[in-house]
Formats: sequence, structure tokens, C-alpha cells
Amino acid sequence: MVSNYPELTRLREEGYRLTPQRIAILATLRDAQGHLSPAEVYQKVSKDIPGLTEATVYRTLNFLAEQGLVLVAHLGRGQLVYEVAETDHHHLICKQCGDMQEIDHLALEGLYKQFQDKTGYQINTIHATFFGYCPNCQKGSEG
Repeated sequence: MVSNYPELTRLREEGYRLTPQRIAILATLRDAQGHLSPAEVYQKVSKDIPGLTEATVYRTLNFLAEQGLVLVAHLGRGQLVYEVAETDHHHLICKQCGDMQEIDHLALEGLYKQFQDKTGYQINTIHATFFGYCPNCQKGSEG
């Protein structure tokens, strides 16, 4: 199982325990091939791990995000979703219909460099969410 998930191998090599919760949550996110809310992760993982609590899911998701193994996207209104950190990317989210588009990090790399050069900050989070209105919702508001 560990060899199928390079993230688990990395955790083990760095001295972290591979708990059943960490393994199951990471596998669930990988299998989802997209974004899941903590509640969705809990619903899926609790079927396989009796006694799992939502608090454990939140703590594990935070731990995995701190280790750079999962990405957190803020969808607005306090809603977070998680996904396996395979590629550096950002999100565009429609404030009206909730449509989500991914943007490759290369499109914003120059902007990140400008921020760093201007502020002196070393940016270590390569994940941002932008909100606006998709073309369909813009058309709907023109009438």
C-alpha cells in the first residue's frame, strides 16, 4: 500500500507514523481525483474506520496540508476543500454558480516573483483562489 502512495513513503522517511487515519484519508483524496470537503472525507473514510471522529479528520487534513501533501482551497463563506498536492495550481471560482476552474501556476509565476521582489517575503504557498463571475453568469446578469 505504501509503495502506491509516494506521499506515505515520504512521511515514513521523515519519521512520521503512518496511522490508519492518515493512510485512509490520503487514499480517499487520491481516489477522488478532485476536491473534497472535510465532511465528504469523513463520510467516505468513516465507513472503513469505525470510531473515526470529524475532529480526527480535520486534524489529519491539517497535518497533511502542513506537510505539503495536500492542498487547501478556500471556496468562500468559510468553506474549505482538500486535494492531493500533485501539481502547483490555483483556482478561479464563480461567486454566483460555484463553477471552479484550475489555473496552472506557471500563469502566475511572474506575479509571485514580483510579490517576493517588492515585499521581501519568501512565498512558500503555491496555491491561491480567485473569485469572480464566470462567462455564463456574466451573460445572465446582462439582461
